[in-house]
Amino acid sequence: MSKLFKRTKILATVGPSVFGEEKLKEMVYAGVNGFRLNFSHGSYDERDEQINLIRRFAAERGKSVAILQDLQGPKIRLGDVKDNHFDIKEGDELILESAPIVHDGGMTLPVQYNLAEKVQVGEPVLLFDGKIEAEMIEKVSDSAIKIRAKNDGYVMSRKGINLPDTDMGGDVITEKDLADIEYGASRDFDYVAMSFVQNANDIEKLRQVMVSYGSTARIIAKIETKRAVMDDETMEAIVRAADGVMVARGDLAYEAGAEIVPIVQRKLIALCRQYAKICIVATQMMGSMVENPRPTRAEVSDVATAVLLGADAVMLSDETANGKYPIEAVKEMKKVILYTQSHSKILPLSKEVTGEYKNYDAISQAAVRLAEKIEADLIAVGTSSGATADAIAAQRPNIPMVSVTSNPRVAGQLALTYANSAYVRPFAEGYVVDLVQELKANGYLKMQEGQKELTVVFVSGLRDEEGGTNRIEVRKI
Repeated sequence: MSKLFKRTKILATVGPSVFGEEKLKEMVYAGVNGFRLNFSHGSYDERDEQINLIRRFAAERGKSVAILQDLQGPKIRLGDVKDNHFDIKEGDELILESAPIVHDGGMTLPVQYNLAEKVQVGEPVLLFDGKIEAEMIEKVSDSAIKIRAKNDGYVMSRKGINLPDTDMGGDVITEKDLADIEYGASRDFDYVAMSFVQNANDIEKLRQVMVSYGSTARIIAKIETKRAVMDDETMEAIVRAADGVMVARGDLAYEAGAEIVPIVQRKLIALCRQYAKICIVATQMMGSMVENPRPTRAEVSDVATAVLLGADAVMLSDETANGKYPIEAVKEMKKVILYTQSHSKILPLSKEVTGEYKNYDAISQAAVRLAEKIEADLIAVGTSSGATADAIAAQRPNIPMVSVTSNPRVAGQLALTYANSAYVRPFAEGYVVDLVQELKANGYLKMQEGQKELTVVFVSGLRDEEGGTNRIEVRKI
């Protein structure tokens, strides 16, 4: 059987390095399963062009490719600093002012968010993505706070500020986000990622906003705040409220400490598998490839670990957005995924999958066990909503899987689901047999020497029943 189906998917960030038509086409053909559009940057006109190109090249390739809209959220940054550089010494007291000011080289720095409304005395304030540690010591006015630096360093214009102990009070959907959600609803994004989630209520608020705009995109909760991982109950509640999570390891390390990230990553992947939700592992997976044509051994091990833990997708950020070797990064990541899945099984869960619908869980578990018992070549799923495919993927089969749906929207959303290759086909008699023959003809399914037929486990339901997944068949093709 061919091993060309990679079970862990690749999500790549679109940026200046891949804005061109040829680069985006290369990315699709190199093995990207989804594209992340970072709405902290770029115009709607640029986004429209990228969306059209991605969908065009995916159609040419005959594959489903997801598009994820990553909302900026309350990203707190410094304003413009004089000469783009300001030195800070341990013990320096600085004022962070949100009212419009021009930095004159003094100790009052402009910020793009009113910290006086949220930050309390004694709470940490991390400047330049954690390079300067400080503490809030005084509320100076309704628009400014005073902080004291705890180490030497410097800051630059528009660098990030992290507030690990500050309660944002549900203020995680900004005016910019609302405009971006409205735009996204008109472009049929497959996923919307919410930044700086602190609890499950944040997800519910976003879902209400998206419903009001008519969006049916799946919601990904970006786990990057200390409050989101403060206890297991909070993490579990977020996973259950969202359609998936992204382990945003960069900001999470700044906010909660780098040492917690590996453990949090394991817990979140396990929770997503348990509840049949998408899990994306992100940030610096192959960070050295921003400058170098090959990843480090540590980065290869990092990607392989995510695969072994059962992540649905691994993400490239700066590697494809701003890096010198975006196509090479995709190819290297694909090589690691394919080798790892071919030489080791996914680590087992300590708990059974408990999705939203018990019949899906029971059928999916039976289908995967049957497929592995008879050493099937393929699991084929007929699905109208994607729920059956999600449930089977949550079992982490070690066998390639194809999903067939008549809905292009569902196919796009399944593009990031573990082990899934989604195809849009009308539900008609013999459509599974036709698809398998097509995959065989295209080289995706290959028989071993002496093998005369392919064994396919087919899972579907009665077409006139909503959620009626109730049929498992074994077919010889």
